[in-house]
Amino acid sequence: MSDTRAPAAPGKEELRSLDAHWRAANYLAVGQIYLMGNPLLAEPLRREHIKPRLLGHWGTSPGLNLVHTHLNRVIKARDLDAICVWGPGHGGPAVVANSWLDGSYTRTYPDVTRDAAGMARLFRQFSFPGGIPSHVAPETPGSIHEGGELGYSLAHAYGAAFDNPDLVVACVIGDGEAETGPLAASWHGNKFLDPVHDGAVLPILHLNGYKIANPAVLARLGEDELDQLLRGYGHEPIHVTGDEPLTVHGAMAVAMDTALDRIAAFQRAARARETDERPRWPVIVLRTPKGWTGPVKVDGLPVEGTWRAHQVPLAGVRDNPEHLRQLEDWLRSYRPEELFDAEGGPVPQVLAHVPAGDRRLGANPHANGGLLLRELPVPDLDRFAVPVESPGATLHEPTRVLGALLAQLMEDTTERRDFRLVGPDETASNRLEAVYAASGKAWQAGTLEVDEDLDPHGRVMEILSEHTCQGWLEGYLLTGRHGMFSCYEAFVHIVDSMVNQHIKWLRTTRALPWRRSVASLNYLLSSHVWRQDHNGFSHQDPGFIDHVLSKSPEVVRVYLPPDANTLLSVAEHVLRSKDYVNVVVAGKQPCFDWLGMDAARSHCARGAGIWEWASTGHGSREPDVVLACAGDVPTQEVLAAAQLLRHHLPQLAVRVVNVVDLARLLPPGEHPHGMSGADYDALFTPDKPVIFAYHGYPWLIHRLAYRHDGRNNLHVRGYKEIGTTTTPFDMVLRNDLDRYRLVMDVIDRVPGLAVRAAPVRQLMEDVRLRHHSWVREHGTDLPEVTNWSWES
Repeated sequence: MSDTRAPAAPGKEELRSLDAHWRAANYLAVGQIYLMGNPLLAEPLRREHIKPRLLGHWGTSPGLNLVHTHLNRVIKARDLDAICVWGPGHGGPAVVANSWLDGSYTRTYPDVTRDAAGMARLFRQFSFPGGIPSHVAPETPGSIHEGGELGYSLAHAYGAAFDNPDLVVACVIGDGEAETGPLAASWHGNKFLDPVHDGAVLPILHLNGYKIANPAVLARLGEDELDQLLRGYGHEPIHVTGDEPLTVHGAMAVAMDTALDRIAAFQRAARARETDERPRWPVIVLRTPKGWTGPVKVDGLPVEGTWRAHQVPLAGVRDNPEHLRQLEDWLRSYRPEELFDAEGGPVPQVLAHVPAGDRRLGANPHANGGLLLRELPVPDLDRFAVPVESPGATLHEPTRVLGALLAQLMEDTTERRDFRLVGPDETASNRLEAVYAASGKAWQAGTLEVDEDLDPHGRVMEILSEHTCQGWLEGYLLTGRHGMFSCYEAFVHIVDSMVNQHIKWLRTTRALPWRRSVASLNYLLSSHVWRQDHNGFSHQDPGFIDHVLSKSPEVVRVYLPPDANTLLSVAEHVLRSKDYVNVVVAGKQPCFDWLGMDAARSHCARGAGIWEWASTGHGSREPDVVLACAGDVPTQEVLAAAQLLRHHLPQLAVRVVNVVDLARLLPPGEHPHGMSGADYDALFTPDKPVIFAYHGYPWLIHRLAYRHDGRNNLHVRGYKEIGTTTTPFDMVLRNDLDRYRLVMDVIDRVPGLAVRAAPVRQLMEDVRLRHHSWVREHGTDLPEVTNWSWES
């Protein structure tokens, strides 16, 4: 950092070429919003040239075009490896326009040629049936960020930069997005960015004054107050303000060079081990008018620089001759005859600062991360499997067993640095702390002697913001790496909306052959509903499963492994998978070991199966009842119920079925993992009562199985939104998921048992009542529950 001289401003010719590119991009953005014919204004605009429905967002587009123009310049001049995350996602016309200008759009979509015919196709397809969305969507070359929902751009940018030491990730943050909670937390990503092993993030805060209809908070702060905020976040602001194009171009060029010089100096010093201080990374604050260069007034009301420029400034173009005249004047103000040649292609002056090949923002492989993805070296499961000589003879903490595997995986990816574990301060709480031996927790802020496992080069990411964790991991995956998100089950709901967007992204990319497959987004949900007895009602919610399984079936998967070895098998599968959102729910408390590793592999491959060793009367005749289960605690309760039935009603034929993959309950037409009607009947029988003990809300099982013929025989027990701070078994009993309630359900539903087994039912009810008194007197569960073990 010894050379502090400011970069020189560009000369006049360079400024003119930058301005030509910017004007061309603005012209193309307006054309996409309005035109379906006459793309080069070869004749006066007429009504039939205008789209019947005007959709799109003009207000942010000029600012995005300015940023794109200047990123092109520095990428070409410095041979930068760079991508950009476009936070104001409604600026789709801007990003698409720039991709068409640099040729990456035509490379991706050869029918949208870089000439007049291609320009016409580009215009018509935008926000048009059968065309492309108005957002910066998966269809947009160079994008890793769906712009339909605000708040996540900066977290995505940091995720893309982690373990990409040569990559610069620019991130445009709109002033509306800057007001969201997720974005506010994302500024802290700079405390986790390793200048040695990671790339750089260059935030560009674009303040154009307004959101949809209201002033933007940060735009109304004075420069000093805004600087204090950004410096408090750990950034050094560089301001660019104005509305005179050539002046702004000069200032933006200097700002870009200044920021990149500082970034390069920070990285050189850190990589040469000259300093271990956390850099104060630059942030560019760009203030330009909303709807800059658009209509100044419409129908006598101010538009440029106001909220009225947000979407379509001239809304009545097809029916209002004055609006049509204004639109033509607006388009001609960019002087398209100077920007495009006779065939409709951009002239050399427009392309003077556009990079070539994969350096183009629309063609960079990092923005199509599947191009860079390598297979993950998941260790051999047998090294970590727990021995199971007989079912239920031993106990292990499933997530602790998994932690050992993840530690080895972290160790095996030390050199390639393409696997990260993220979570909101819960890695150790979820019993995964073995990973710290292989990689500590990423941390660039201050440290104290009492701190443990902090590592400036670590790949375990912990921040108490589920939004930030989710955004980091999404950015990491979409740029070609692997990872897992560990979270308390109840609080993963915080990212409900974010996972929606990621699922939509993955579903859309399946129809885009040029988008290569990326590693799946894997959730490990622990500290789950049934063992949050100490934390209470606030920590008890299994509904994320319901949320995810309501989404695109091509993309979503949910697994409930019942013990340690099945968790290992499921983890291996999801870590190797691509293009899915996988939800794995597993406990961290001691759990009985039911299956050896080979049996666990087979069971998980089936997704659902009969546990013959737990069933009675099997093989001699059809079962009288099926006891089904999904989840570790429900599995234990079902096995305890099966044992009670064996003792009290030995003549009863009981089949035990365990479900690991919830989607197996669907028919094949509803989900790729669904089972046929014949397979369902073979497992659950077509006409016998099925008592199903389920980890979450009971109605989900009914919804999944409703198309099967045996649905009317199905009775589900699960979480009924009854929770408190209590003992583990009391939680189960309060929600009627306990073994005694399950036995009563069997007696109530098997024909002929209601009268014959009435004494047994009464005995079960008596135990439940005794428990109620015992737990309130002793503060512990009944001894027969606490000391229970499986006896075959």
